[in-house]
Amino acid sequence: MDGLRVAVIGGGLGGLCLAQGLHRAGAEVTVYERDAALGSRPQGYRLHVDARAGLALQQCLPPELFELFLATCGRPGKRFTVLSDRLRVLRETVIDPGRDPFAAATLSTSVNRQTLREILVGGLGQRVRFGHELTGFDAGADGVSLHFAGGGQAEADLLVGADGVSSVVRQRYLPNAQVIDTGGRCIYGRTPLTDAALSLIPPPLLDGFTAIVGKRIGMAAGLVQFRQRPEQAAAALAPGVRLTPAADYLMWGLAAGRQSFPAPDQQLAGLDPAALHDMALTMIRSWHPDLRRLVAMAETGETFLVRIRTSVPEPAWPPSRVTLLGDAIHAMSPARGSGANTALRDAGVLCQTLAGAAPDGPAPDGPAPDGPAPDGPAPDGPAPDGQALLAAVGDYEAQMREYGYAEVLASQRAEAEMGARRSVAFWLYRRLARSGRGERPG
Repeated sequence: MDGLRVAVIGGGLGGLCLAQGLHRAGAEVTVYERDAALGSRPQGYRLHVDARAGLALQQCLPPELFELFLATCGRPGKRFTVLSDRLRVLRETVIDPGRDPFAAATLSTSVNRQTLREILVGGLGQRVRFGHELTGFDAGADGVSLHFAGGGQAEADLLVGADGVSSVVRQRYLPNAQVIDTGGRCIYGRTPLTDAALSLIPPPLLDGFTAIVGKRIGMAAGLVQFRQRPEQAAAALAPGVRLTPAADYLMWGLAAGRQSFPAPDQQLAGLDPAALHDMALTMIRSWHPDLRRLVAMAETGETFLVRIRTSVPEPAWPPSRVTLLGDAIHAMSPARGSGANTALRDAGVLCQTLAGAAPDGPAPDGPAPDGPAPDGPAPDGPAPDGQALLAAVGDYEAQMREYGYAEVLASQRAEAEMGARRSVAFWLYRRLARSGRGERPG
């Protein structure tokens, strides 16, 4: 793909994974990120990664970075448990012991989001440009002109909007595509796994992802216990990559409908981390004392709020030199643990279709979530011509709409169930217990 200029807007997981794959295939790729640095704002902590992520990362990353990813994953769980707010076991599901949780096609474990982003930046250097906020673009038959805050401009053959749920690219390119507020809210926090904290961890939580259900609120909780400390793994496997030191922790997320929070929604959005932390403690004041202590021991300044939003599936549109991936086009509830995995799958499929459009490239079939891992992007070669490029984008978008919107609709059904029952607790119990798929909801 020598000579193909691709501009990726957004330095999240999907955009960076795509950049790695395209760079590896010989394209001239640049990621434009509006934040000043990789860790400028909280974006979450623990993520569950499955085969969709495993196959895409194996396809797009250089081998040493893929090994670094595997080395810095969390210890996999043995079971999934639903607990009451008094720590009574309501449901247990044992994870298949015969499945390799670290093989790409059967991946099932956790990862620290910031560590994964730092791995995905590895080796890209100046191809990732921070402090670049896209304000608009002009797409024509021969290319795309990008405009940034402050007057900067750039040119590309293909523009990829990977800029999240509030995507500037989507709002300009598909102005009728809707993103709706489900009414769900979640306070996220992180508690370091000190000896004192470990002494309070309920035994089921030591064995895997756990959902805790109360009357009108629920909590998702999962440990991140690194296979290797990120900084140590980087020194051994990829000395040129700098990973921020990170210690084991408990991620917790307190979820409820906005009507169940002890503050109006407008006020809730303006609360600082300390106030959100205090609110979380207030909301679980009747829960088991060990759970309250674990939340009390959290790093107060790391607490943040997320409004749960979801996309409305958009009818097919004609392919062009602009496309979208991840939350920019199929934002979804975190209930099924599919957002990050689907964004990474997008990256793998788009990279594969673009590589297949190049002369002598491979067939443009995206990686199936449960199929064999591809050998990697096409070797360096000529860039696809205009018609081949549009065909590749159209192929990607057809696949992405099918699996991406299927996940969106599954998320919407879960949210509708929550609204009908007016109980996040019931919703979490039904959704997570019914899944029977180990840690996937985390």
